[in-house]
Amino acid sequence: MSEPLFDTLALVGVGLIGSSIARAARAQGAVRSIVATARSRKTRARVVELGIADKVTETNAEAVEGADLVIVCIPVGACGAVAEEIGSHLAQGAIVSDVGSVKASIVRDMGPHLPDTVHFVPAHPVAGTEHSGPDAGFAELFENRWCIFTPPPGTDPQAIEKLAAFWRLLGAKVEIMSSEHHDIVLAITSHVPHLIAYNIVGTAADMEQVTQSEVVKFSAGGFRDFTRIAASDPLMWRDVFLNNKDAVLEMLGRFSEDLAALQRLIRWDDGEALEALFTRTRALRRGIIEAGQDTAAADFGRPHGHED
Repeated sequence: MSEPLFDTLALVGVGLIGSSIARAARAQGAVRSIVATARSRKTRARVVELGIADKVTETNAEAVEGADLVIVCIPVGACGAVAEEIGSHLAQGAIVSDVGSVKASIVRDMGPHLPDTVHFVPAHPVAGTEHSGPDAGFAELFENRWCIFTPPPGTDPQAIEKLAAFWRLLGAKVEIMSSEHHDIVLAITSHVPHLIAYNIVGTAADMEQVTQSEVVKFSAGGFRDFTRIAASDPLMWRDVFLNNKDAVLEMLGRFSEDLAALQRLIRWDDGEALEALFTRTRALRRGIIEAGQDTAAADFGRPHGHED
């Protein structure tokens, strides 16, 4: 095994993503030691029990002291306050990153609180499951997944490359884009699909009272997969929608218009147009499988799930 890329990794937040980073970094020998912290005493105690960090601290400031890589793994809405808290405690030359599903708000909220002596490289590993908490993580989570970097203009290329090497060691493929572009792309590939899932499952929950458990009893594959997505961490997703408001509303508007057009096709018995649309969408599914982002296996090829 080669020399570790970093001496000390500090994780602020040890949920699904944070605990998976800890497990993967240790499995790959990417860092010499891991320091972790979490907001709740219960989570900190569980991290100690699981043994996935070398040291667990009570405060964020204490966790980042002396670390040459700091990754903030908490809901995006809380990142600004944490950056303010840790800013003056960061080691000179440290790389500071995150794992948030929204990037423009991270650059806006975290950036001003970080000193010029550190390298700020916001990141989004596009991986996850519907489960949360330190027990939910596993070292293989990032294998063959994308990790998108959105470094602000002027960020040191060597710091970007060093963080990219870290993520590649964890099994991810790295892509770099602007934070604004990231938020538009993710609005349609992740955020709006989650919103639709939350909505359809919410509608079914209302129906459930009328149909007296037939919704659960006769759940077909399509609805079952929606419920899996809709079981994702409520706090995290609340923050995603509030912090990517503009892009989500833009994509939701387009979706609503397309849904209205689809409604019209059904109303006017336009089978030809429906079939043409379904043929186009089927081709996109094949493209996702060919790109290695899913498999054609039953149950959507997700033993762990990979929604984020």
